[in-house]
Amino acid sequence: MPLSGDLLRLADAVLFPGFAGHMPPDWLRRRLGEGLAGVVLFSRNIADPAQVARLTAALRAENPSVLVGTDEESGEVTRLEVATGSSRPGGYALGVVDDVALTEALAGDLGGDLAAAGITLDFAPSADVNSNPDNPVIGLRAFGADPALVSRHTRAFVRGLQSAGVAACAKHFPGHGDTSVDSHHGVPVVADGIEDALLPFREAIKEGVKAVMTGHLLVPSYDAELPATLSPKVLTGLLREELGFEGMIITDGIEMAAVAGTYGIGGASARAIAAGADAICVGGERADEATAAGIRDAIATAVTQGLLPEERLADAARRVRELASWAASSGSQASRDGSVGLAAARRAVRITRRSTAPVLPLTSAASVVELAPEMNLAIDRNTPWGVGQPLASLLPGTVVTRLTVGDSTGSALERLLGEASGRPLVIVVRDVHRYAWQEQALRHLLSARPDAVVVEMGLPERSDLGAVHIATYGSARVCGQAAAEVLTGRL
Repeated sequence: MPLSGDLLRLADAVLFPGFAGHMPPDWLRRRLGEGLAGVVLFSRNIADPAQVARLTAALRAENPSVLVGTDEESGEVTRLEVATGSSRPGGYALGVVDDVALTEALAGDLGGDLAAAGITLDFAPSADVNSNPDNPVIGLRAFGADPALVSRHTRAFVRGLQSAGVAACAKHFPGHGDTSVDSHHGVPVVADGIEDALLPFREAIKEGVKAVMTGHLLVPSYDAELPATLSPKVLTGLLREELGFEGMIITDGIEMAAVAGTYGIGGASARAIAAGADAICVGGERADEATAAGIRDAIATAVTQGLLPEERLADAARRVRELASWAASSGSQASRDGSVGLAAARRAVRITRRSTAPVLPLTSAASVVELAPEMNLAIDRNTPWGVGQPLASLLPGTVVTRLTVGDSTGSALERLLGEASGRPLVIVVRDVHRYAWQEQALRHLLSARPDAVVVEMGLPERSDLGAVHIATYGSARVCGQAAAEVLTGRL
């Protein structure tokens, strides 16, 4: 039987699709005019801040109350600065500094940029406790591995962001930190005893966080069958009733294999709303009109078939409207400080000197070898990173070579060693402990050049590598700049 227009509009009121292009396509304009709740911007939608402001203005011309969300965590996961790399370090670097006033100031600065671009909902901060060093998708996005530290910086980030009139969204509930599977590809299982993982979410709720994003995680201690995004026991029983959260619950990308692989995108969406979610995020991988229409229709059909009570759908739409009303009335002209990000990155650097020889500062053009692993899907693979470029600007004549797993052969490394003869050698790695090929390449290079400096731009499981080991706790543009300043004695 045909679906009623009222029911389709109600389904649209909980949907946040993505789309292609720097301006809204016709189908999106039409749907916004019919009451679509919001949109999600990805790096494909962003050229520069002025363009984003034009885009969000065009969206609001169709629906003044539209919520515009994006993944702008700072650090590795950036959308506004995807072309240049982030001017702010990510969560782990902030946790290393452990200055909550700095975290709040940085988040307020970020919120000012988002608000100026017309973005009203930021899928940040990551409130995950990264207690598993082999985690393939959280890592540097978390504030750290200690629940209390993560909690206080989660609260500070929420305060800063929302002071600028941008809704914060704590993620990935009930905590993606103690996992070794990326939910883009499979279903991570969280071990029993999740109280530590829940602590930052409890604190974010106390701080008044406006939204929480679900993680596609199986938590057997609460539900042995359904991942959190689809589990009434987790979303309604735990998040709503036990933790007392009254704001908007939004799913992580619903097209991810951990949920869509079993139920399909539409089926997972309807089940998520039935479980207690209020909004469906989609579009990281599927950003077409047919996907958005299919989700809307699947949600409406679930109501007609009795799988989703209409009252639950109406309640979800109400919570989305309440957040949109807050965003519309909370605009702020917060002053922005373009220097806070670099200052934070500088304070996060940690240096271990293992040689009595005067390795630093470098005073002549260097050879830089950057070992580049493949990034998870949360990180846009076109985001610039590294130490070579900022170091070359400080030491003209510096030569930079980037190697991936397929390039890192013995002959290639020997050639680079030959070219580096008589020059300082800087080896840049990223989560070296997680990649055997990086460990092998690093060992090869250091065996020939024990005087080399190692810069770790991921999680430094070891600091006893190289004559000098520099840990930046991030690969944002400012982290590379801070490392270059250390190498040349400017920091």
